Amino acid sequence: MAEAVAASEKSPNAWAQAIAAAVMISALGGGLLAFQKASAHSADEPATCSADKKDKPSKRVSGAELCTALNRADLPTLLGTPREHAVTADGSQSSLKLASGTEIATPEATVTLATYSVKLSRSYDDLPVAGTADLLGDAETKTVLGHPAVLYSDRTIALSFNLGGGKVDTGPGGIARSLLVAPDAKDGGGSFEMAIWRQDSVIPDDAALLRVAEKVLPTLPGWRAAG
Repeated sequence: MAEAVAASEKSPNAWAQAIAAAVMISALGGGLLAFQKASAHSADEPATCSADKKDKPSKRVSGAELCTALNRADLPTLLGTPREHAVTADGSQSSLKLASGTEIATPEATVTLATYSVKLSRSYDDLPVAGTADLLGDAETKTVLGHPAVLYSDRTIALSFNLGGGKVDTGPGGIARSLLVAPDAKDGGGSFEMAIWRQDSVIPDDAALLRVAEKVLPTLPGWRAAG
């Protein structure tokens, strides 16, 4: 018996990704973890957030906090799938090490429903969001709640699990839509990133992504309202 799921191909921050590259292993690990949790979770109950036990540095958001903010009761409605509920929800403390040796904290959280998966992350690099559109290919500059933002497409990885043989096969998946947003209107460095993709590989709805972002981002530690 085989089961197939999709996992985001990129790690939290797209610009840091362009500099440091290499995320295949982490993406596969996240997909496998989500699959394992989905297998053990009751289909009749919304998933609650789970998170690793690593301590977070002071004044930084944790993966658990990102998960709690993202796994809100109205998330299915915001995504346009009001009859669904969270199947898996988890947060983690992670980091990205650049070639220079600099380590960037990149906590993240992912909530998966029957139709959509949503990933929320925070990058504590010094790079402003403005100007990243040129690094992300076919990207669109936007303003979200008065903050500089970039909307772009990414490709997911399709994971196929052979439950009998314990084998995991990978291949190209569908399209993910990602929104990179500065944590403050001054765009002094760092970013929040939200990505959505569909389990059926249909291109996700940008309006759904923006609805979720506009509700979730103002609730996050470190978000500074424009004004």
